[in-house]
Amino acid sequence: MPQRPTPTSPDPGRPRRGRRRALGAALASAGLLGGVLAVPASGAETADEGPELIVNGDFSDGTTGWWWTENSPGAVDDGKLCVEVPGGTVEPWDAIVGQDGIPLQEGESYTLSFTATSTVPIVARTNVQMATEPWDQEHSSADVIDDSGEQVTHVFTAAADHEAAQLAYQIGGSAEPFTFCLEQVSLRGGAEPPVYEPDTGSPVRVNQVGYLTDGPKRGTFVTTATSPLNWSLRDAGGTERASGSTSPAGVDPTSRENVHTFDFSEVTEPGEGWTVTIDGETSDPFAIGDDLYSSLRTDALAYFYHNRSGIEIDADLVGEEYARPAGHVDVAPNQGDGDVPCQPGVCDYRLDVTGGWYDAGDHGKYVVNGGISVAQVMSAYERTLVVDGADGDALGDGSLRVPERGNGVPDILDEARWQLDFLMRMQVPAGEPLAGMAHHKMHDRAWTGLPLLPHQDPQPRELHPPSTAATLNLAAAAAQCARLFEPYDADFAGQCLESARTAWDAARANPARYADPNDGQGGGAYSDNDVTDEFYWAAAELFITTGEDTYRQALLGSPLHGDTDAVFPRGGMSWAQTAGVGALNLATVDNGLTAAQLAQVRRMVTEAADGYAADAASAAYGVPYAPENGEYVWGSNSQVLNNMVVLATAHDLTGDASYRDAVLSGLDYLLGRNPLNLSYVTGYGERYSKNQHHRHWANQLNPDLPNPAPGSVAGGPNSSLQDPIAQRYLQGCAPAMCYIDHIESWATNEITINWNAPLAWIASYTDDLGRGDDGGDDGGDDGGTNGQCEVTYSAHRWDSGFTGQVSVRNTGSSPVSPWELRWSFPDDQRITQAWNAEVTQTGRDVVARPLSWNGTIEPGGTVSFGFNGSSGAQAADPAAFTLNAGACQVR
Repeated sequence: MPQRPTPTSPDPGRPRRGRRRALGAALASAGLLGGVLAVPASGAETADEGPELIVNGDFSDGTTGWWWTENSPGAVDDGKLCVEVPGGTVEPWDAIVGQDGIPLQEGESYTLSFTATSTVPIVARTNVQMATEPWDQEHSSADVIDDSGEQVTHVFTAAADHEAAQLAYQIGGSAEPFTFCLEQVSLRGGAEPPVYEPDTGSPVRVNQVGYLTDGPKRGTFVTTATSPLNWSLRDAGGTERASGSTSPAGVDPTSRENVHTFDFSEVTEPGEGWTVTIDGETSDPFAIGDDLYSSLRTDALAYFYHNRSGIEIDADLVGEEYARPAGHVDVAPNQGDGDVPCQPGVCDYRLDVTGGWYDAGDHGKYVVNGGISVAQVMSAYERTLVVDGADGDALGDGSLRVPERGNGVPDILDEARWQLDFLMRMQVPAGEPLAGMAHHKMHDRAWTGLPLLPHQDPQPRELHPPSTAATLNLAAAAAQCARLFEPYDADFAGQCLESARTAWDAARANPARYADPNDGQGGGAYSDNDVTDEFYWAAAELFITTGEDTYRQALLGSPLHGDTDAVFPRGGMSWAQTAGVGALNLATVDNGLTAAQLAQVRRMVTEAADGYAADAASAAYGVPYAPENGEYVWGSNSQVLNNMVVLATAHDLTGDASYRDAVLSGLDYLLGRNPLNLSYVTGYGERYSKNQHHRHWANQLNPDLPNPAPGSVAGGPNSSLQDPIAQRYLQGCAPAMCYIDHIESWATNEITINWNAPLAWIASYTDDLGRGDDGGDDGGDDGGTNGQCEVTYSAHRWDSGFTGQVSVRNTGSSPVSPWELRWSFPDDQRITQAWNAEVTQTGRDVVARPLSWNGTIEPGGTVSFGFNGSSGAQAADPAAFTLNAGACQVR
């Protein structure tokens, strides 16, 4: 959850305080927001209007009362104040025209109106603010100005008294010179505050992308009705193909609206253009099919290439619209990342920290949330190595948009390497104080404004102090790197492992070096004073990769081990709660845990998934997310996605279709089945977010720049409303409606690498489902159970031997034939004789297969067999069994 202040600058007319009160923007127009903004019409002063607060707003007295920056001289001509702005300015505040001495009263609402023209289309920042530090703003808007001369009107309410506020038009940032003119500028009190109503479209809410052919198909309907209503499913030609009745769900606490739900899961005919109609209202169209999410898989992963630092973004890979020069290489105006010093007093060395991914639309690069991001990208690939049916080819060499295509390495690992190289460069060199630790972050000395492409950033770059959290992120990610790159680049894998071991040792030597929560100038603080979860994650990855007892003991000795709620918070994993990342890999990737220890880890996964699935089942919008007190947090969509990752892993482990259904229900929420009837993923659905907070995907502020690339997920509803846009327009919002699609609502509409990483993971999983790896309870041609089984194991022991009895019950809906049960003994037990099954043993691993007469286990049926063996009196029972590669529940 990046909690960063808005950019600040030493220039006059520019806010300097942190993000809570700094650079926001009023809504330039209702159309930019997908909502309705009722603004009183301007006109002659009425009895309720206050006096005119602008001096010489008609410019009848020349330039009296007005000022401009030295580089943009002004003069009055024909009742207009015109300033000449040079080309090549970078930041909005590089050229300003304004007026000081404006009195404002706390709680009073004001109407600001003016007419402006520009010979070159620009976006003017129109600010009403303090005239001195900290430049607190009462109003800020991003106004598109061209030569049309249309009147602009804004209404705002002052949050504080000001004896002498300032009106400032920030008009810098154009490569071309232009003339900017103002006329008829007015500011009066007595206004009626505007009311923002989001445009939620149809009250019939569905997944606007579509539903998998054999998956659940559910929706939500907003209505005042309390009795069931009829629904009708129609194909693209308008023919009714199914019908039924809705289920009243009462008032949904996340939206505070009365809703019904409906279910058309029995429809399995593929097609596009399906709609649902209820009570005369029709949904947005959607598809039914299997190949619905392959493009989302690649688009979500392309997000990382788009946001690479230090490399030209190639038009041949992303298109001309998204191509750009390399950012933060040592070419002016960049001061570059090739030789970066520390903040004053932090260190006396400099590091090459080129590469990596820009974090959240800004120009900063952070080890903390960068670590979990690259880990989840790697895990999307590692899943294909450990889950039957997962499609590694879709992530392989030549499959993704990366310039390294064709090098024999899976493209997804090539992308991960760009970030891993950067993370390792952030490690404190040998011989220096805190050697082996990782610097917490690296970014500009001061915040930059929007929009600003990376290669245009003129700010000095600085390393910030090392932290334990960052060091453990490096240890965990680099350890995972070591095992995944070993088949492709043994030298790089060795470098990763050495870096991981060094980081682990440094973190153990410095277990409580926490990032300063006040270190938020120019970049987010990412402070975290509880790193037990990072220690758990790093120990897990190092143990999986090396099998060494040092890491095993650190893992098993962690206070988190076995504590489901601590490892998997109900609100979801995040950059600050990472233990679950390690636990998921422990549960799925081959490692040296005993069977009992592995069963304990897997039990944490399924217990957490049970909770998330229950949350989804009880939610009117099907979302597997139930945050504390019902308050949605910053990046709530990421929390939803991380809960979905846990559910999907539980489905991979057990084949339990209820986990799969909860994942798909969460995807429905993200793609339109939500209170705002909005897909939060750019380019997906009929109505989607497109003005996310980003410096170079900034079409809302500069029409020459693009909207975010397809596959970019917005942060989503945030009850805390930390930014001025959210505060101004969303006060009193229901939790799941605390969102606005505006580029300067960074608290609700940010995009980040650590939010797109779980989206990429889930898109990959869901695409695999569509390709046939649904893991459901329909058996399969090979008689696989995919986890629809239950095993009862008992043993009678004496000093040197034992008798074991095993019963296997088919809890699925299809026969299992032939069957094969596998397990591993946690101790040196040896089977010497078996009956009712063919049982073979290799080391501690055991395989049991049927005899000629018991090769089929019917639904609800059971087969039993037994054996004698040798063991010690204290031998432990096996704790995990798989039937035809599907994990079984153990009684």
